[in-house]
Amino acid sequence: MTARAPRNDGPVPISEAARRAGVSARMVRHYEAQGLLNGVARTDSGYRQYTEADVHALRFIGRARTLGFSMEEIRELLGLWQDKGRASASVKRIAQAHIDDLAERIAAMQAMQRTLRSLVHCCHGDQRPDCPILDDLAAAPKSPGALAKTPLRR
Repeated sequence: MTARAPRNDGPVPISEAARRAGVSARMVRHYEAQGLLNGVARTDSGYRQYTEADVHALRFIGRARTLGFSMEEIRELLGLWQDKGRASASVKRIAQAHIDDLAERIAAMQAMQRTLRSLVHCCHGDQRPDCPILDDLAAAPKSPGALAKTPLRR
């Protein structure tokens, strides 16, 4: 049996906090700049020092990001998580709105996939210059704002 190193529950530098939370140091700085981590202590020489509570919050933020929540949704969820008097209905409302948004985005991506499959099927893919894929890309949108209605990224 291997002996484990004793866990240091005191403040840790950014590299250790990032490692424990499973995120990069760059993302830790980003989350702090976004106001998701408040009051991170600093040494006299200016180095950030993260508590176990900060690391726990970083894990929460990282998990929320893997589920695709926006930074604003994460900010709201983080506030609810830290508020022990919260109503779970508030949390559910945010999660349900995110599910609805994901469903819309998935439907839009599936429509794009169907369109591209159809275009690829129509393209001969030979040495001729005729190409229905390029023709479609060069054509005016079928309806005003059609391209703006299919957001892929936030």
